[in-house]
Order: sequence, then C-alpha cells, then structure tokens
Amino acid sequence: MSEKMTAIMKTKPAYGAELVEVDVPKPKEGEVLIKVLATSICGSDLHIYEWNEWAQSRIKPPQIMGHEVAGEVIEVGKGVKDVQIGDYVSAETHIVCGKCYQCRTGNYHVCQNTKIFGVDTDGVFAEYAIVPAQNVWKNPKEIPPEYATLQEPLGNAVDTVLAGPISGKTVLITGAGPLGLLGITVAKASGASLVIVSEPSDFRRELAKKVGADVVINPMEEDVVKEVKDLTDGNGVDVFLEFSGAPKALEQGLKAITPGGRVSLLGLFPGEVTFDVNNLIIFKALEVHGITGRHLWQTWYTVSNLLRSGKLNLDPIITHKYKGFDKFEEAFELMRAGKTGKVVFFPNKR
Repeated sequence: MSEKMTAIMKTKPAYGAELVEVDVPKPKEGEVLIKVLATSICGSDLHIYEWNEWAQSRIKPPQIMGHEVAGEVIEVGKGVKDVQIGDYVSAETHIVCGKCYQCRTGNYHVCQNTKIFGVDTDGVFAEYAIVPAQNVWKNPKEIPPEYATLQEPLGNAVDTVLAGPISGKTVLITGAGPLGLLGITVAKASGASLVIVSEPSDFRRELAKKVGADVVINPMEEDVVKEVKDLTDGNGVDVFLEFSGAPKALEQGLKAITPGGRVSLLGLFPGEVTFDVNNLIIFKALEVHGITGRHLWQTWYTVSNLLRSGKLNLDPIITHKYKGFDKFEEAFELMRAGKTGKVVFFPNKR
C-alpha cells in the first residue's frame, strides 16, 4: 500500500474544495483503517462545498470531506476486538458519548454530545479512511459497494417513511432529491397504496417516475393540494413525508393531509418557518415526527434487510458514478444544479 493517498479536502473557509495528496492515516486506539470501495455525496457535503451558513458555523478546515461509505478493513487499532481485517463495512455517522440521558435511555440518535463523522472529523472522500470502531457496521457480502454506501442516507429515508404505519396508506412526498427518491422506493417496498410526489425539477420528476412514484406533480405549474384531494376522493393523504426543506412545500403538505394523518419531517429549512399551526396541525389532530439521522442500530438492521430483499429500486437513483475523484468538481456542480440523483465515487484506481 502506498504511504500517500488522494482525498477531497475542504482546505479553506470558502466556496469549493481541493483534490489533495496526503498521508494515509494510522488508526489509533478504538479505530480502524478502511480501504474505501465506494463513497457517495450527501446534501451536507454539498453545503460544506458551497460554504453556507451552517458549514461556516460547523466546519474547521482543513478537513477531508464525506461520510457515506463502503469499505474493507485493512488495519485495526489497539483495543478493537469486534472488527477484523478483511471485514466489509459501512459507517454510522453519529459518534455518541454513551453517557448522557438520551444514550442511557436508548436514544443514541439524539445524544446530547453527538459528533458527526465526516463533519466534526476527517471523512471518507479519500482512498483510505479512519472509522471509529464503535461506528462500524458489517455489511453482508452480497450487497455491492454502490448500494452499501447508501445505507446511511437510506436509514434517514427509512425512519422518515416508517415512523408510523405505511402499508395500504396514501402518501404525499415533497421533494425528489436523493433522499426523497430513497423515500419513494422505501414507501413502495413497504406497501404504500398510492405515492404522490411533488417536485419542481424536470430531471428529478422523471427519476421519481422511474423509482416507482404513482403520480408526480410539478408544484410550479399545478395546484398540489387540489391534485392530492382529487386523487384521494377529497380526503387528503394519510401520510405526508417532507424531504425538500421548502417552506411552501411544508404548507402544501399540511393542507393536503387528511385530519388525523401522520407527518414526518426530514428536510432542513433555510430559516424560521411561519404557518397556521392552529388550523394545519392542532385542529387537524396531526401526528408530527421530526426525523434526525437514524436509530442506532435498529434502523441499520431494517435497511440491511430491505437491501437483501431486493425490493428497493435503487439503480435509477444512482445517476452518476465516478472512478476516482478527478471529476469531483463536475459532480458537485451537477448536484448543485439539481441534475443528479445519488452520486457515487469509487476512489481506488489501484
């Protein structure tokens, strides 16, 4: 193995990133070194690339980007007992303390002292990467790397869709970006009777159809609430899943859901959101879930089982594959323009 590797690094507090050559890291106590087989771009990676307000408040350059990964363990640090060289793994991104009230009551996904792998630490947009052993997830060998790297975001989609009953339910999904697309295939695989998708991008509306959406609406040209009511005999949908982070989409979804329905919110909004809480939530007796990350480790078992079942339609979602990182800027700019589904890099050319 070479002592040097290529990596995508946020080198300075400004727009963009750089492809650099750095030393291959050595695992410390409680860590493992993996050879990265596949890694995919997340929305938070795009925020870091764009250097938005959130990134400016959180990221401390220089830092290797990326957190979605599939890889092979090639070295283990001291004290690591449950992970062996040769294991085929992915990584949970929440590095939790194990000591706070939330952790001690089984709610690790909302640990008060959470650090995010690839956000608060160096990440996996590299040929080799360090992963905390406590965050390692062992993958079944039959899951290909381009699917295995999607498990972390797929976990977000699974928790959003399955926060309540979904089988036989009518569903509205707002936003058909990568996570929304994953939400569509999870909803279909889990028995939703009707999946309606609202998405302004022509490219992503077509992807939504390929993934299995029953009806796709352009909210820039159509009345989303009227269309949903017409499709549900005036009742509105049973379940509203918000993936876009657009305030208008949130309001439309709340108007389009039937009284007593279930709402799951995953999309992050650009700032404060104002709407009629009395009439759109309280008087409709809605069940509202805020979704963050995924449950450790329950969601990972669900995701792995869904992947092994073959019921998820992931191929249309992975729209761009790159061998190496040479064209990473092209990948990020395409993603910024809304012209991708999921983007996957295969870093090792060697």
